[in-house]
Amino acid sequence: MKCTLCPRHCLADREKKETGICGQTDEIKIARAALHMWEEPCISGKSGSGTVFFCGCPLHCVFCQNDSIANGTVGREISKEQLAEIFLKLQEEGANNINLVTAGHFLPKIIFSLQKAKDEGLTIPVVYNTGGYETVDAIKSLEGLVDIYLPDLKYVDSALSEKYSHVKDYFFVASKAIAEMTRQTQKARFQIKGTKKILAAEEYNELCEEEDAEILMTKGVIVRHLLLPGCVRDSKAVIAYLLETYGDSIYISIMNQFTPLSNVKKYPELNRKVTEKEYDTVIDYAISLGIENAFIQEGDVARESFIPSFYS
Repeated sequence: MKCTLCPRHCLADREKKETGICGQTDEIKIARAALHMWEEPCISGKSGSGTVFFCGCPLHCVFCQNDSIANGTVGREISKEQLAEIFLKLQEEGANNINLVTAGHFLPKIIFSLQKAKDEGLTIPVVYNTGGYETVDAIKSLEGLVDIYLPDLKYVDSALSEKYSHVKDYFFVASKAIAEMTRQTQKARFQIKGTKKILAAEEYNELCEEEDAEILMTKGVIVRHLLLPGCVRDSKAVIAYLLETYGDSIYISIMNQFTPLSNVKKYPELNRKVTEKEYDTVIDYAISLGIENAFIQEGDVARESFIPSFYS
């Protein structure tokens, strides 16, 4: 069968072990499955998010901090039955959720694994963590299986998306995918861990400032945007679009953790960290637009400790 899972429609016959533009056949290949502490607070909580990093990617962004798994140079193949077992094991280890990172090119088998795990006792929320370049049909196929969507919205400017992610239609595609994610989840909902009390966003925003409160998202959309060096104007456009389109129905995570690794040597304008002034300018702009539901990063978080070790 010719592959049309991602918007590139590369038509590789991955069932016959041809590799698609994602770099993978149809055999599930993962780079890591473990408790992960470095997501947004309402995703990781105190005990961690049960995160599965899948190998391959349809984008291959030039600044990718997980380049080794995007290119499939690390990782190991597993069956769809083994993946279901991994989900259940992560739940037993105390994961607050199952977090699927860059999973779109394995969707048919992942859907099987999720359904099997749920039939066998998986009860924690499922998070779909994506670069945003997804077809609407792919997102529709996850309805009822995914509770939380965690997409990127990397760019509005097609020149930037073509240069850094090799796709001119990134914003057109990602914005439609995010619209479907939001339709499925509606407004964000949260729960204080260990209780049955469901909180709306307004209540979460008030309570999350308490040091001892562990409040987890149970349903909703968090759109991530990573500020790139020299791209303040486009970051403002991303935030303006999200606020004008969704208001307080979603959360926006504005990140300054860009890490200039060796893979950006051909792009000298990216060979530095985001400055404090650049990040503050974007945050001040978001505040001026009246943003209420947001996550921001404080201090110098652009360091390689955000990059976990992967299976060899």
